[in-house]
Amino acid sequence: MPIEISFDNTEIAFASRSDLDLRRAYLLFRTLGNRNLVECGKYLTQIGFALHLPLSPAIKATLFRQFVGGETIEECRQTIERLADYGIGTILDYSAEGKSSENSFEQTTQELLKIIARAKGDPHIPFAVFKVTGLARYELLEKASQWGGLSASEKEELERVEHRIERICRAAADAETPVFLDAEETWIQPAIDRFALEMMRKFNREKAWVWNTLQIYRWDRLSYLKELHAQAQKEGFYLGLKLVRGAYMEKERARALSKGYPDPIQPDKASTDRDFNAAVSYCLENLDRISLCAGSHNENSNYHLVQWMQKYALPENHAQIWFAQLLGMSDHLSFNLAQAGYNVVKYVPYAPVKDIVPYLIRRAEENTSVAGQVGRELDLITREIKRRREQFAAARD
Repeated sequence: MPIEISFDNTEIAFASRSDLDLRRAYLLFRTLGNRNLVECGKYLTQIGFALHLPLSPAIKATLFRQFVGGETIEECRQTIERLADYGIGTILDYSAEGKSSENSFEQTTQELLKIIARAKGDPHIPFAVFKVTGLARYELLEKASQWGGLSASEKEELERVEHRIERICRAAADAETPVFLDAEETWIQPAIDRFALEMMRKFNREKAWVWNTLQIYRWDRLSYLKELHAQAQKEGFYLGLKLVRGAYMEKERARALSKGYPDPIQPDKASTDRDFNAAVSYCLENLDRISLCAGSHNENSNYHLVQWMQKYALPENHAQIWFAQLLGMSDHLSFNLAQAGYNVVKYVPYAPVKDIVPYLIRRAEENTSVAGQVGRELDLITREIKRRREQFAAARD
């Protein structure tokens, strides 16, 4: 019999959270619901760090506490264990940003190798992940995405980038820990896609150890998925694919408008939803070649994947099918899916406070701009606080 699943069960969703945790989260999301406060906070944070003001304690007590696992791998241990207690895996996401030197790229590579070593043999850390922009200059990736025009020194630099990526992917394959390449902006994505394809050709001959990420808010990604599948079948390698909606919509539309090229983003949310669900279905129809991670905070898309798994009589814990959400968001999805036996992972970012501020600002802006996101979180938290009060009152009677 198919397992009935509901995302309305707040007792399951917030089982790992204390009353104090819920009150803090409520205040934080109330703040994030005010666009003016978010913009003001963003500006003051940037100014404060520029002036070397001691902002870290305030950040660690608010955004950091909600969305980040710690400053180091070791500091994430408590979060890893808490999630594991409820059947949820962790993806350690080294989220230091803004680095641009060869030394910093090598330091990031070493940190990613540490993550893979930490994940090896640990069922609670089933994946690793990295952004190629953590290993390469942004301008180099942009130029490399334009097909040609690299100088001799830039070609050498790009070879060093590929070597870093290959070291990471080889380590992941050796450790039997699949690794995601995160998707980024469209004007650097062609270079990232080429790296991902080359690594899949090298390391995915027996199983999908290297996974690419497709942002389905792009209108060309469903057809690209089908092209990748055809290529994998023809060349005899396995596809690992993480499907997400996308994180750069305003930036993408603004750049397309300013530079006069066609908007790469779907015309509306309904088109994105349609293609996301179609991509999920396509992957499930081709599990002989494709492994899937659905990275979505959308309730309907998570229901869609559950329903299609049931349609094909696939077990909830099918080794090739995963659900993923970000730490501190959409716990009603993650915890209810895990309770029902599905494979669920949370992205758990970590980095020194100053280095992770750009990530935290994006989370704040995302919660402000994504339609209904803050309202949904506040509603769920409010309902759980009310449920606990009523339960406490009933127990006293």
